[in-house]
Formats: sequence, structure tokens, C-alpha cells
Amino acid sequence: MTADVRDASHPLRGLKEAAGAAKGLPPVHLWNPPFCGDLDMRIARDGTWFYMNSPIGRKPLVKLFSSVLRRDEDGKYYLVTPVEKCGLTVEDAPFLAIRMQAEGAGRNQVIRFETQADDEVTVDAVHPLRFETEEGTSGLKPYVLVRARLEALVSRALFYDLVARGTVEDGWFGVWSSGQFFPMQRATDIGIGA
Repeated sequence: MTADVRDASHPLRGLKEAAGAAKGLPPVHLWNPPFCGDLDMRIARDGTWFYMNSPIGRKPLVKLFSSVLRRDEDGKYYLVTPVEKCGLTVEDAPFLAIRMQAEGAGRNQVIRFETQADDEVTVDAVHPLRFETEEGTSGLKPYVLVRARLEALVSRALFYDLVARGTVEDGWFGVWSSGQFFPMQRATDIGIGA
């Protein structure tokens, strides 16, 4: 079988080998296998993974898939193994931040998130928070960079916790973490300050 022909009974050849190759995350950024087409797989807005419109209920399987997930410069998402690269659909962000821990206060505050796939992320210069205006509601949606162009949407409940830890800095309302300030919105736009 050639590398560019996908075996329907083995849609992700090499996945087991990729997962067992080393401790930690596989080096998907180093692999350049041939594109083998799109899978009938998607990650819903709430972080649920689906295969052929059925939710993937086994967390170890979701963690395995997420470990070989990559977002390329073309903005598309792929599952990548040493022998093939398959596309999938991501409705919003591939991860959902479901738990938050905050220590300290003000400039000394450190915020950490955990995703639905058990990734742990400390908000800092390497893993920044960003805030985007939600289409249709004009509300804010927070995202944190998990790794290499892969973000987690911060759940609505955790967003309220972030707001509760917010402060005004140079005319912006936002939060501090790891010595970095992450602005959400201009303070005057939300009725804070002159």
C-alpha cells in the first residue's frame, strides 16, 4: 500500500506508533506526511469530539487524537502521524478550558487553565489570553494558546471568574498573569473610568 492511499479500515495509520514514540506530546511539527483527505471527524464548540456524527465518549481516545492535532499555516486542522495527515473540522477552538486556578493578586497573579483533554496551561507570554468579539452578540470570547497555534476557548463560567479578577491598566480592563497584562476591553467602553 502506498502512503497516499488511505485504508478505510485504518483511517489513521501510525497513530499508535506516534503515541508511543516518546513521553509527552509527539513531535507533529516535524512530520510532513502526505495529505490523505478529510475524515468525518469534528470538534464541536463545546469541545466534544465526534466521529461520523457520533460523540467520542472515551477520554483516552480524545487525548490520543488531541496529541497528534496540528493547525497548519493554512488555518486548517489536521491529525498528523509519521505516515499520513488527515483533515478534520473544528467549529471554534479545538480545546475548551474547563477549570481555572488563580494564585496571587494584581501583577503577581498567576492563572492556570485545564482543558477537556487534560492539557494544563499557565497564562503567560508564551501562552497568552486573547479576547474576540462574538459574532451576533457583541460579547467577548476569551481564548488561551495551548500550544503551536492550538487554542482553548475559555468556558463562559470561567470567563466570569476572569472578569472578577480583572483590573484597569492604562485605560484597559483586563487581567494579570505571570507578570503580563492581558487586555479585554477599553475601560470606558464598559463604563469604568472617565
